[in-house]
Amino acid sequence: LEKLAILGHGNGGTVYKVRHKATSATYALKIIHSDTDATRRRRALSETSILRRVTDCPHVVRFHSSFEKPSGDVAILMEYMDGGTLETALAASGTFSEERLAKVARDVLEGLAYLHARNIAHRDIKPANILVNSEGEVKIADFGVSKLMCRTLEACNSYVGTCAYMSPDRFDPEAYGGNYNGFAADIWSLGLTLFELYVGHFPFLQAGQRPDWATLMCAICFSDPPSLPETASPEFHDFVECCLKKESGERWTAAQLLTRPFVCKDPETC
Repeated sequence: LEKLAILGHGNGGTVYKVRHKATSATYALKIIHSDTDATRRRRALSETSILRRVTDCPHVVRFHSSFEKPSGDVAILMEYMDGGTLETALAASGTFSEERLAKVARDVLEGLAYLHARNIAHRDIKPANILVNSEGEVKIADFGVSKLMCRTLEACNSYVGTCAYMSPDRFDPEAYGGNYNGFAADIWSLGLTLFELYVGHFPFLQAGQRPDWATLMCAICFSDPPSLPETASPEFHDFVECCLKKESGERWTAAQLLTRPFVCKDPETC
């Protein structure tokens, strides 16, 4: 593999754009460095295990291979998405139209429905972990903090993932729905992601405000769910409200959300 460019850094690793010297095929290569702590290395191995289970889903970034380098680094070879992340798209081109958001929501929900049906909770849905390509495909990426649920009702409330997109029940399961399986937390994160892409800033903060843990936790747990501006359509309002129910048990599932008018392709089934 020939390294062509650095696509990003984070969580103890680096993602490169690479080319296979024999076939000229282009891939993304994620390398978790051996000098990082044991937790990050364990997450890298967990990510490869989960990616191997979801290779047939068109809405999850495709996994090709993984290997350990002599240095001890863990390398994961994945599909290259030439459009980058939704986070970079927002920064480069500005806010998203509802038509574009409906496409994003539908593709991510298809991916989440697939994952949840296989007892996999992603736990870190956010604009930086949703990728696009020049063909208009939208795919879920970065399974470093995902969890394979051994039992449907297994608790999934550890503080992993990005705290800004955590649901109230991730902070306090007993107060917001009791024991839960983590899938509802993915739906909350999707709601916040769509909200942010529409207004241009994180919903619980003012534009330009720098977040901190205490401010975010208090806003998420003790404030009412954010409400879209009046410019949003009734269908978009309805969809986001279904995602941002503070009680985890009241949140719609991925399969249910695919029937809402905002994303439903067939009006007869909505």
